[in-house]
Amino acid sequence: MNESGQSMLRVEDETPFIQFEHVYKSFDEKEVLIDVSFDLRKGETLAILGRSGVGKSVTLMHMVGFMKPDRGKINVKGQDIVTLDERQLSSLRRCISLVSQSGGLFDSLSVAENVTYAVNEKHPLSDEETRREAIRFLKMVDLEDLVDLYPKDLSTGHKRCVAIARALAAEPEAILYDEPTTMVDPIQSQLVARLIQRLHNQYKLTAVVVTHDLKLTRRVAERVVLLEEGRVHFLGTRDEFFASGDPLVHEFVMRDHVVALEAGAL
Repeated sequence: MNESGQSMLRVEDETPFIQFEHVYKSFDEKEVLIDVSFDLRKGETLAILGRSGVGKSVTLMHMVGFMKPDRGKINVKGQDIVTLDERQLSSLRRCISLVSQSGGLFDSLSVAENVTYAVNEKHPLSDEETRREAIRFLKMVDLEDLVDLYPKDLSTGHKRCVAIARALAAEPEAILYDEPTTMVDPIQSQLVARLIQRLHNQYKLTAVVVTHDLKLTRRVAERVVLLEEGRVHFLGTRDEFFASGDPLVHEFVMRDHVVALEAGAL
């Protein structure tokens, strides 16, 4: 059991679901990722931590082929996706859902239509079917009462949860979360954290959580990658991370603790 009482998932398949091998990426001659190597196993939740600008979201974008590395290999389900064309990448993205920082909801669509957007793209639904499917997935995130609202009617936290329901509607094997609790008040942050924890306990989805939120990390992560100046500074279990005597890890943990105290979150 972890500190929040969560039973940690047992990862039976040790074959990496996603694997980075010596990945490099630069923008305008600025090195953002430098010799980055790590893996994510099926059924596992991995947290990618680091200060702003160290390449966390860039790493996430590489996992679904929205960016390609300058050098290195990125294997997803045993296939090097660096070599894939856009048609092949589209097929890959059907098994991996990305929940962006903004949520990416369409303002002109209702919550029901947002949730079922990907389903409708593949198999057009009647209005009745759209509502029924939306309610099914919104129930998974305890927000079925929002089915007829529009994004403008939702809090930031609820927008994130609706975005997660939409990700689930694609029935993915993995979900990638980009800063799911940023710009959310402490109460809604706990709501999002509980949701991520419950979904991955219940459905055993593979997950990557890019975050600076150590409370979220403690709650949902099994392993942790800490990026520093574009490199993997730490890779290990969540418990190893929080018990680490490494000065940089300690500084990162303590900085978050001080920020939380100042915000009144502890």
